[in-house]
Amino acid sequence: MPNIVSVDLVPPVLWAVPDLLPADELEAERKAMGVLTDYFRAVDAASVVEVLERADGGSPLGAEPPVFDGVEAKRVDPTVVLAMLIAAIRQVQWRVDLVKETTVWPTSPAPGPDSPGDEDDPWVTGPWVSELNPLVRDTLAAVRDSELPTIVARWVQAEELHGARVEDMQPVAEEIVLLTRRAREAGEQLYCWMCL
Repeated sequence: MPNIVSVDLVPPVLWAVPDLLPADELEAERKAMGVLTDYFRAVDAASVVEVLERADGGSPLGAEPPVFDGVEAKRVDPTVVLAMLIAAIRQVQWRVDLVKETTVWPTSPAPGPDSPGDEDDPWVTGPWVSELNPLVRDTLAAVRDSELPTIVARWVQAEELHGARVEDMQPVAEEIVLLTRRAREAGEQLYCWMCL
């Protein structure tokens, strides 16, 4: 049976994305509205798409029992908040390309530079699923348990986590790290399902 853990941030996180590029405006708007995020592991993108098609795009963790091993981590989006954790681990500055992603859902062609005109377009409405670069999985999986409190203390200093406390974020980081270790050991990829 898949392992699922639910973690929620308390208090709510305020989102402020530094130095947005024009292409990032739609994503920043989604984050400002409050995003649900589930991280999970799977063998490949094809298996993820197959499950999403059966669930009409719903979270693979929402099924009973969950289809994939994962963690519900509300508001921990890959581009900003997870990337801030990666930056804290690597002791580098956050940058927009720190967490590289490949979109696997929706499966329709991505909109052009003028953005989708139809408000029902799945690229506008979501959900969105991306496969994270294996380097992200491996960076998280390699964190020593003894180092995590120090890393989380650096992570919560990020402006994007304004008001978050170490004691709130520590369990989130622990569950994500444990998930990435299981993914690495199984030779699986790390995915993120996001929805407004």
